[in-house]
This record gives sequence, C-alpha cells and structure tokens, in this order.
Amino acid sequence: MALQYFITVSHKKFSVADTLISGQCFRWSEHNGRLCGTAFGRYVEIEQGDDGITLYGADQADYEAVWRQYLDMDRDYDEISRIVTGIEPRLADSAEFAAGVHILAQEPWEALCSFVISQNNNIPRIRGIVAKLCLRYGAPAVNAEFAREEADGHAFPTPEALAGVSEDTFKQLGCGYRASYLVEVSRRVADGGLDFETIKKAPIDEARKMLLSLKGVGPKVAECVLLYGFGRLECFPVDVWIRRALETEFTGGTALIGSPYAGVAQQYIFEYIRRHPERFQKDGKKQ
Repeated sequence: MALQYFITVSHKKFSVADTLISGQCFRWSEHNGRLCGTAFGRYVEIEQGDDGITLYGADQADYEAVWRQYLDMDRDYDEISRIVTGIEPRLADSAEFAAGVHILAQEPWEALCSFVISQNNNIPRIRGIVAKLCLRYGAPAVNAEFAREEADGHAFPTPEALAGVSEDTFKQLGCGYRASYLVEVSRRVADGGLDFETIKKAPIDEARKMLLSLKGVGPKVAECVLLYGFGRLECFPVDVWIRRALETEFTGGTALIGSPYAGVAQQYIFEYIRRHPERFQKDGKKQ
C-alpha cells in the first residue's frame, strides 16, 4: 500500500536528508528517494523537490499542527548564517555547505531517552535500539499500515511505558551499561520528578542543572537534549567531531559557544566535518 494524500511545501533551501540524517534524531531512514519516519506519533514520508518538499501522509492540518514546527520551517536560517559567520568568519564554508540544515523540534522525552542511548554509541546501533523500544513499547502510530519499517509503525514509548521496564530487559534490547540510566530517567519522568515545562522556561544554566541531576546525563547529553528537544539554540554539544574541529580548523574559536545560535553553528560544523574529515586533521595525521 502507498500513502495517497500529501502536501507540498515551498522552501528552496531546506534539505530533508541533511536535517533528518544528521545525528539530531534516530527515527528516519531513506527508502526510494524518500525519508521515512515517525514523530509525534505520526508516520510520514518526505520527498525533496527542486523548490520544496512533499510530505506523504500529511494534509494541511497535519502540517500546521505538527510538521511545520518539527521541521522548523519558519525560522530565517539565512539570517542565522549571517550572525554566526559574523561571530566566527572561519565558519563560512561550513555554513554554506550545510545551509539546508534545520534544527528539529523534537519531543523532549524522545530526545532525552535517545541521547542517553547515544553515549559511546554509533548511529546504526542507536537507531536499532530505538527501533526495538518503539516496536515493543510504543503505541500504534497514525499511518502505521504504510510504514516501510515495522518499528516506524509505532510511536516513541511514553515514560510511563518504559518506567516498568527492568534493567535486565533494557540490556536484552542492546542498551548495555546505559540500561541503568534508562531505568532512572524513565522513572523520574514518569513520577513527575522531572518537569519538561519547567526546563523549557528555566534560565539555561538552571535547565542544564535539572538534566545533569539525572543518572547517566552528562554535559554533552544535556546540551543535545536542550538543543534538539527544547529548542535552546544557544546550546553547543561537543562530541569527538566538534572537539576535533575546535582543535584544528577552529582553534581558539570559542566565541560561538554561548552565542544565541551556537547550536546551529555546531550543526553546520558537524555536517561539514563528517563529510570533509581531511580538513580536520591534527598535526597532519588522521584522528
């Protein structure tokens, strides 16, 4: 079966692939030229066109209610690019290369759980673990019958659905040492010990402290959750790729950290470095 209803949205610069397959989230995969996945309990397929995108499995009401915000279609990324390259002129190549990248507005709970799983992990394994959790504990998604991958027919599990899962079961699903972290995080959120609305409204340093109070959440995970789950664009996650960039191409370039659009700049760097690793070698040697 194929999805019959769709909506086409004009946007000349937005890149579906660069945004959805950029390490921000772990529920999208390519099938026959479309990016297919589930967010906010809805399965869609998104196809890139010359002047915009087509979302199969969404109508105008769905787009306004979910996808417009999720894909961050209303933000002026040209202006953001001017701001961040003004702060750090050496970012010009990265910003131009990754100009089609948007910062996704994910569900905070999904972002938190996913980035706890992401620690010392690679993207295929993260996607596999997330898929198992969705398949086993997620409710049926809208358009589930059209999903290209079985797990995409399920919404991301709620905190309540995961709160009763044992550490051993999480380990059986491939979570490894992160299993104990998921037990802690799921129960804290399900019990109301961590309130997402409070985090969303809190000053950034307080928001960081709330997330860092969770077992298994360190600075990098907290920054990722705040950036991708709460839209805090001033956050600047530093992983091995970004650290390498700050030690090579952008030595001394700490002015971006803490700037209003630091998270967008980070995504530009990340997208560029993973495609041009030769530009980010230290002392002439591969890292």
